[in-house]
Amino acid sequence: MSKPEASSVKRFSLLALGLMFVGGIVFVWAIDFGIKTTNTLEFCTSCHTMQTNFEEYKASLHYKNTSGVQATCADCHVPKALGPKLFTKIVAAKDVYHEVMGTIDTPEKFEARRWHLANMVWKRMEANDSRECRTCHAFDSMDLSEQTRSARSRHSAAEDKGQTCIDCHKGVAHHEPTEPDDAS
Repeated sequence: MSKPEASSVKRFSLLALGLMFVGGIVFVWAIDFGIKTTNTLEFCTSCHTMQTNFEEYKASLHYKNTSGVQATCADCHVPKALGPKLFTKIVAAKDVYHEVMGTIDTPEKFEARRWHLANMVWKRMEANDSRECRTCHAFDSMDLSEQTRSARSRHSAAEDKGQTCIDCHKGVAHHEPTEPDDAS
């Protein structure tokens, strides 16, 4: 290979590497932008079928409380760690699909599927030891002396039994759906 050809190959290789590097940065930025955008309260409640969930959430202590700390949809439904977060986002794409395809595009259709959808979330939370709850609520950070006698007793027993938050707190931010007659 002559010197001009070798120089050309070297320039092409450097250009290709540079483009791949810039492409990688753009790809990571786009993923980050997409995750941040879809983690907003506005995005989560933009589907009209989510309005019932939003009204329930607004009536909960996760929305309005004496401390002024607000937990949004993503705080409870999206993990903080990147791997589980990406997996959750991929799985959540089915909700957008079902909204667009008309499976849950009305409040009535959503309510008809609500028991099933809630159970999927509860099973995931049981499997991951209520990971998202524990971002804010951990047994070892609780001041049991500030809790009611009943709560203090139940939290102590739950910790001793290895229970997870969702075992007792299924209706915290949303009303617990009624089990349909044909559910199994």
